[in-house]
Amino acid sequence: MRNSRLLLTVLTLALCASAAAAEDVATGSITVNVSVASRTSLKVSSRVLNFDVTQPGGIATAAMEFTAGARLATGADVVLTVEPLHGLDGPGGAADVDTALSFVGEGEGLLAGSVAMAQSTVVGRWQGSGLRAGRVIFKLRANAAGTYSLPVRFVLSTP
Repeated sequence: MRNSRLLLTVLTLALCASAAAAEDVATGSITVNVSVASRTSLKVSSRVLNFDVTQPGGIATAAMEFTAGARLATGADVVLTVEPLHGLDGPGGAADVDTALSFVGEGEGLLAGSVAMAQSTVVGRWQGSGLRAGRVIFKLRANAAGTYSLPVRFVLSTP
């Protein structure tokens, strides 16, 4: 037991001495480059907007809640868009002609405007990495009363 303590003490002293000698002799610097790949994540409460217009010429609303996360380079933009997948379905079939669809965003960086039926529409924009949550309220004005539905795709991108 005594021999093992002596051996441990000798090894400890030898290591300390060699570390001290190495510190006195060696100096240097290290350069590290880190490349962060962009990444996004989007969760939405629904992929179909459903509206119930109760009277001719009336307005109905549908809300979509989302959680969006992004990891990207400092100062880069994050854009949330909505795109109708096809025309609006209403009473008696397609209903695009006598309708108007608009939106209002609730949350940081969310916008307000009109939804174009044949293309993507930007509903939100912000800068930098982080987790964001919000709500987009869609308003449908229709000349005919009835139930309307619109399948949509939400896309979170870093242009």
